[in-house]
Amino acid sequence: MEFVPAPPVHRVLCADCGTPIVPNSANLCVACLRNTVDITEGIPKQASVSFCRNCERFLSPPQAWTLAKPESPELLSICLKKLKGLNKVRLTEAHFIWTEPHSKRLRVSMTIQKEVLTNTILEQTFELEYLVQHGQCPDCAKLAAKNTWNSLVQVRQKVPHKRTFLYLEQLILKHGAQKDTISVKEVKDGLDFFYSSRSHALKMVEFLQGVVPVRSKSSEQIISSDTHTNTANFKYTYSVEIIPICKDDLVCIPPKQARQLSNISPLTICTRVGNSIHLLDPATLQSCDITANVYWRAPFYTLATVTDLVEFTVLDIELDHRRNKGKFVMADAQVALASAFRSSGAGGDDDMMDFDGRGTSNQIYHTRTHLGAILQPGDTVLGYHLTNSNYNSDDFATLEPGRIPDIIIVKKAYPNRRKKSKARTWRLRSISKEAGEEGETGNARGIVGRLGGRDQKKIEEDYELFLRDIEEDPEIRGAVNLYKAPDVKMAAPEETGGKKKKKRAQFAMDVDENEEPEEVVRTTIEGSLEEEEADEADFPEISLEELLEDFDEMTLGADSEAPAQQ
Repeated sequence: MEFVPAPPVHRVLCADCGTPIVPNSANLCVACLRNTVDITEGIPKQASVSFCRNCERFLSPPQAWTLAKPESPELLSICLKKLKGLNKVRLTEAHFIWTEPHSKRLRVSMTIQKEVLTNTILEQTFELEYLVQHGQCPDCAKLAAKNTWNSLVQVRQKVPHKRTFLYLEQLILKHGAQKDTISVKEVKDGLDFFYSSRSHALKMVEFLQGVVPVRSKSSEQIISSDTHTNTANFKYTYSVEIIPICKDDLVCIPPKQARQLSNISPLTICTRVGNSIHLLDPATLQSCDITANVYWRAPFYTLATVTDLVEFTVLDIELDHRRNKGKFVMADAQVALASAFRSSGAGGDDDMMDFDGRGTSNQIYHTRTHLGAILQPGDTVLGYHLTNSNYNSDDFATLEPGRIPDIIIVKKAYPNRRKKSKARTWRLRSISKEAGEEGETGNARGIVGRLGGRDQKKIEEDYELFLRDIEEDPEIRGAVNLYKAPDVKMAAPEETGGKKKKKRAQFAMDVDENEEPEEVVRTTIEGSLEEEEADEADFPEISLEELLEDFDEMTLGADSEAPAQQ
């Protein structure tokens, strides 16, 4: 095999240090070339970035404020934009160097390339240090100053309770619609939302139109104008009115409109409120949806609300499985007023009708109900007692007396369980009020209940009814976020139940030798009777799978620390 020599490699000596190198146009080695030419010249080694501590945003040149996490690509992009002279070199690599979070310093390592001589490209790595300067962005500056809002959304509902706004607050929190809100103020019939930008107010109006039936109108007021540049500053106001019909309300539809809605019976109850109201006739299971546009063409109002509900006891129920619609099953029920039952003192049955009493309290009523799937004899229900009611409504007066039932059952109640003041194992988040706001009260709950005074007790009652609706209605639970209560032990009910179960097992089988048998038997029997009287078997319990972790408060400003109570 013939030997083929490699081509000769020509080398020259470096002009500065004399090291043999491959010939280049500068006749200098890499070390001497770096000492002679500095490609980082013109790039500052120190710079500063502006950071707003209120909204945790960084200033992205020239005027934009951007959310960026520590050592994120967004923050690295902001740091590179602060440097001058990068357009003259080629950036090949950049990354953060770890620093203490409280040091207010950011260190970045960069690698750049630049052609220094003909066909000679030099690469160099160096470090930069950024000083984090705290300041305020324009939005937070407006938040700190009072009455600097640009747009206002006025949400109103002319009803005597606040349950709609309690539910609306949970919808706002679940969808994050409160993030652009400067502040919230409670007024007599609703809430006012303040914004620094008109686009944020329009976004809130669109959100409200998607979750509740509303109608809206807008207005604007000129603040200042410049005739030279033909510009002006305006303040925008959006008025949003929610339909004054809520869940479980008794409604009498005008006869003409009822005929247009598939000839439904005018006397209906509201079973659900979304972006439209869902009305149901309990006697026929016929239902209809009324949108906001249809409602405001010919508005009608409620005959009675949940505060007018009367407690009844179911005596007998007969199901009609041929007539059902979804979760509703038609049934014929016999009910009597709960006041017709009395507890005997010594001897006699615990629950018996007072046939000796006078008046209509011992009368038995026959009615049709849509709750046949969940009702059993002995259950307690809430309904409207139309026989003893007088409604100031022309539409109700035009109804035929034969079409008006004596009782309209609305929902099932659990009075025995409600008597127990057990702590709930779940909580709701709330938008905390802004510190120092007019009308501030110490025990206010979120955005509802700031006015205080004589209405505070009514708001507490509305909040308790709202919590009961969440417990009893799975549809409402699906629309809000429930969180585990940090101050309640989740295993407490299981431990209590376990102890009672152990006592019943002792009574049924054997008794411990260390305990007195007669004492254990007597205590167990009494405890079992009390448990049967106090607890309903089908009481709706919220499972742990429906609860979320990491409960925290929502605030609109840096100083908002009003806790959300359960």
